[in-house]
Amino acid sequence: MTRFPVPDVADLPEDLQDRIEQETDRAGFTANVFSAFAYKPAHFRPFFQYYDALVEQTPLTRGEVEMLIVATSGVNDCLYCVVAHGALTRLYTDRPKLADQLATNPNAADLSPRHRAMVDFAVKLTEDPAAVTDEDLATLEAAGLTDEEIWDVGSVVAFFNLSNRMASLADMRPNDEFYTLGRDTEPDD
Repeated sequence: MTRFPVPDVADLPEDLQDRIEQETDRAGFTANVFSAFAYKPAHFRPFFQYYDALVEQTPLTRGEVEMLIVATSGVNDCLYCVVAHGALTRLYTDRPKLADQLATNPNAADLSPRHRAMVDFAVKLTEDPAAVTDEDLATLEAAGLTDEEIWDVGSVVAFFNLSNRMASLADMRPNDEFYTLGRDTEPDD
């Protein structure tokens, strides 16, 4: 992050220190998003609480959540989220080319009908939210999504539109580790 100060972890409230330590232990490095959001502890807490709910309390697979994040972030030209969540997409889907396809041209991504409907909706909700209609929800339903899954798709997309804008505001940069994470698997067919 280059536009706002990054606090020293030792100076943060204990709950933020604990969360950052847990995430660092799990990943092997401290993702820059944690350092960036630590600038405002009152924002850090609800931001990551909602993020946790989006990825943990959903019938969507983690791979589906990450695909939505990358597609949304690609539309928004969010370097941090494309690279960081691109790595997670590769890890959770075992498809090393998928994240790059979703970030650069989601229309050309190799997707199942279910995932095509989800990604197309994510792009529309990002580019033109006022144009979303009942027909869009019916398309998701016809692709096999439940009402809860449709809600969660919309929630992930909406949240990452916020996240993308904050990353751009802060000039948040991806950790070097994200660029190579998950690329050592076999290529997609």
